[in-house]
Amino acid sequence: MSFEDNTFDAVFTNGSLHEWSQPNEVFDEAYRVLKPTGRYLISDLRRDMNPLVKWIMRAVTKPREIKPGLVSSINASYTPEEIRSMLRNSSLSGSAARGVIMIFVIAGEKK
Repeated sequence: MSFEDNTFDAVFTNGSLHEWSQPNEVFDEAYRVLKPTGRYLISDLRRDMNPLVKWIMRAVTKPREIKPGLVSSINASYTPEEIRSMLRNSSLSGSAARGVIMIFVIAGEKK
């Protein structure tokens, strides 16, 4: 990113991690641009969500034409364990990463 180090008080993203070709590079960049004590939150769908929840999400998604995109996003997403493994090799290594029903959340503070 074309921002100076220690620029932002917070960084957040929702629903895009499964689109990143190099997640660890994005994690490292998010950390780099955060000010000390800056907070971050990254959330996305989780591939290992309960099949019933996945079915309900698909059933209620409107318009019908976007359902294939929802399914492909879920299939491209990560499990919380995969995220924890990626985080161990990034600047966000001390992050809390937890799965919640149909999403996972990575949250923390730059030390």
